[in-house]
Amino acid sequence: MASSSCRCTLLLNRPILLHHRPSKARGFSPASVPLHLLRKPCDLRSRIRCASGPPSSSSSPPSPSPSPSPSPSMEAPPEGYRPNVGICLVNSSKKIFAASRLDVRDAWQMPQGGIDEGEDPRRAAMRELREETGVSSAEILAEVPYWLTYDFPPDVREKLKIQWGSDWKGQAQKWFLMKFTGKDEEINLLGDSTEKPEFGEWSWISPDQIIELAVDFKKPVYKEVLNVFAPHL
Repeated sequence: MASSSCRCTLLLNRPILLHHRPSKARGFSPASVPLHLLRKPCDLRSRIRCASGPPSSSSSPPSPSPSPSPSPSMEAPPEGYRPNVGICLVNSSKKIFAASRLDVRDAWQMPQGGIDEGEDPRRAAMRELREETGVSSAEILAEVPYWLTYDFPPDVREKLKIQWGSDWKGQAQKWFLMKFTGKDEEINLLGDSTEKPEFGEWSWISPDQIIELAVDFKKPVYKEVLNVFAPHL
C-alpha cells in the first residue's frame, strides 16, 4: 500500500486488542473468536494510517481542525443535514467502544445511525447500538444538549446520495454517553441481523485513540463529544 518512504506514527504507545467480526451467519457466538490479536502500536499504525515523506519537524505545530457546528436548539436539526445519533459506549474501565468500517479502509468510529421520522433520539440511539453491535445491555449516562454537525467530503456525499436517494450536506448528530452493563461476549458485529453489518473489528480504546483513528472529517465532532463527556471518562 505504501512505498519505502512511508512513515507510520506510533499510537500513543498503547496496544489495542482487536476483535474480529464473526464470519458466520446469525447465531454465531463472538465468544468463539480468538482474542489473541494483541498488536504493538507500530503494527496497528501500519494498518491504520501511513503518511508519505519524511517525519515532520517536532517544532511544527499541528494544523488546526475546524470546529464542529452546534445548533442552538434541539427542536430540529440544522436544515440540509441528516438527523443522526451517535453513541459513546464505555465499559467499567472507562474505555470507549470503537469498530473498523468494512466499506472504508482503516476507518474506525463509534456507533452511529439515522433517526427515523418521528423517532425519539434516545430510542434511536438504543436501536442503532443494538443493530450495529448486538448490544442491548447499556444505560444512558449523559447526552450532548445540542446538535453537532459535520459535512461530507464531495466523494462521500456523492456515494451516499446514490445509496440513500437523498442529497444531504452532512449529518446532524445527537450524541449519548452510555455505560456498557453486559459482558464482552454480548458484542456481535453482525448486530441483531436486521441490518447489513458495517464493522469488521472492534476494541475498547482511550479517548485519545478514538480521535486518532477517526476519519478526518469526523475528528472535530469527536473532540467536542469527548470534551462534553470528559467528567464521566
